[in-house]
Amino acid sequence: MVEEELALLDKNINDFGNRFRNNLGNPGQLLALRDAYRDAIKALSERLSLKLKEEERMVEMFLEYQNQVRKQNKLIQEKKANLLIMIAEVKGKRQELEVLTANIQDLKEEYSRKKETISSANRANEERLKRLQKSADLYKERLGLEIRKIHGDKLQFIFTNIDPKHPESPFMFSLSLNEAKEYEVSDSVPHLECLAEFQENVRKTNNFSAFLANVRKAFTATVYN
Repeated sequence: MVEEELALLDKNINDFGNRFRNNLGNPGQLLALRDAYRDAIKALSERLSLKLKEEERMVEMFLEYQNQVRKQNKLIQEKKANLLIMIAEVKGKRQELEVLTANIQDLKEEYSRKKETISSANRANEERLKRLQKSADLYKERLGLEIRKIHGDKLQFIFTNIDPKHPESPFMFSLSLNEAKEYEVSDSVPHLECLAEFQENVRKTNNFSAFLANVRKAFTATVYN
C-alpha cells in the first residue's frame, strides 16, 4: 500500500511539473496549481501518517503476539518437564509396586512352605506322642512303670512289680536334660551305684529303652541281693 501511495505521489509530481511548464505564462494558474499541489501533498502526508500509525500498531501487535507465543512455549516446556517428572514417578511407583508384589508373593510362598513344614512337624509330633503314649502304656502294664513331671523340669520314673513280696513298693529315679541337652540321672531310690554308668551309655547310644531295662534290672538285683 505504501508503494502505491509513492507511485501516486510520483505521478502527481510529474503531472504538476507538466502543468507547471504549461502554465508558466499565467500567474493565476500557477498559484492555483501550487495550492492544489500543496493540498495534495498534505492529504498524502495525512494518509501516509495514518498508514504509518497502523503499521506501528501492527508491529506492536506482532511483538505482543510473539511475546505471548514465547510465554506459551515456556509454559508448554514447563508442563512438559512436569509431565516427564510425573511419568518417571509413575514408572518408579509401578516398579516399586512390582517389587512389592513380588515380595508379597515370596512371603506367601515362604509362609505356605513354613505352614506345610509346621503341619508336617505337628503330624510327626502327634505320631511320636502316640508312639510314646503307647510305649508308656506298655511300660506301665508290663514293667509297672509310671512317669511323673516334678519340680525343676524333671521327670520321675517309678517302677513297681519288682519286689515279689511287695509288688506296690516303688523303685524310682529322676531324669532331666542339662545345658548341653544331655541326659542327667539323679535321685535314685534305692541308690544304684551303676546309675552313672547307665547315664554315660544312654548319652552315647541314645537307646532309652535299653537304659530303662538296665535300670529295672539293677533295681531287681537290689531286691534279691
